[in-house]
Amino acid sequence: MDTTATTPTRGDDLPAQLERLGREHPRLLDRLDQDLVAAWAEDLRRAAGGRDDFGPAAAGGRGERYVRAQQDRLMTRAHGIDQLLRLICDPAEQRGQVVLDLLGGDGLVRRVAGRTGHHGLSIMTCDLSPLMVEAAWEAGLPAVLQSASRLLFRSGSVDGVLLAYGTHHLPESDRLLAAEESLRVLRPGGVFVMHDFEVGGPMDVWFEQVVDRYSATGHRFAHFTREELTACLDKAGFEDVRVVELADPYRVVADSPRAADLGMGRYLLDMYGLVGLEDSLGAERAEEWTVQRAREVFGVPGPDGVRPVIEPRRDPGTGGWHLEVPRRALVAVGRRPER
Repeated sequence: MDTTATTPTRGDDLPAQLERLGREHPRLLDRLDQDLVAAWAEDLRRAAGGRDDFGPAAAGGRGERYVRAQQDRLMTRAHGIDQLLRLICDPAEQRGQVVLDLLGGDGLVRRVAGRTGHHGLSIMTCDLSPLMVEAAWEAGLPAVLQSASRLLFRSGSVDGVLLAYGTHHLPESDRLLAAEESLRVLRPGGVFVMHDFEVGGPMDVWFEQVVDRYSATGHRFAHFTREELTACLDKAGFEDVRVVELADPYRVVADSPRAADLGMGRYLLDMYGLVGLEDSLGAERAEEWTVQRAREVFGVPGPDGVRPVIEPRRDPGTGGWHLEVPRRALVAVGRRPER
């Protein structure tokens, strides 16, 4: 009897995840190094529970709200995700390629990939938060509990590695380890993409002035400079290293300008777990405050010197109201040497 639909695959149950991978995604299971898996499983068994910002609210995390944000507005970050996957491989050449999404959360990248033309990729969601891994399996997505700095995959076994949407959460001492591990698991010629935001940029300001102040978890993490990203990939041993600036906006579509404003506010409240705002202002006023604060933080001139207009705009074709909050990400790209 198949109990997959009725029995959750717990995020802290690594053997159950591997068993399900074997049944549903044997090609992905084959890429795991069983000796590394065994050692990691033993360390998990012995380890005491540590901080998990993306764990359940009952344990001080913001994981349920983060998952809700992605479920309610799946395509809000789709443009950036699409661009990141294109840096790994052109869609025309993706068939059969395996990509590790090292900070995969609840599997957002894999879900968005299928809706943005990346049908040939087999994306493996990896995360160190049990709640995130469990949420991915609940959505029917292959996932494994692992650290970005301690990968469980065989050397040379995958085509691409993505480290994005939370790279700043890695301790600074682990960032080079994560890049070195990514190099190890990539096949010769495979591509590593490392995404984050620039020190002093609007996202850095947002985290410091909004997320750290109003979320239950706080947010005291160091972001990156271009030089730090370049040095990390160079030291790890990648070649053809370059750092690019990538448009990675939030986008919301609604039936009216006010609904677009409130929808963006709700997304940001849930995405970053801004419970302090809702506790003090109530739900609707918190949504209004958050989208207005986003206008102030992200409404700075772009590389072309033009200040963005962060207001709902009507699409004459669909009649919908589109609201975009612009973000610029720093993305380092490197290739594993052929030899």
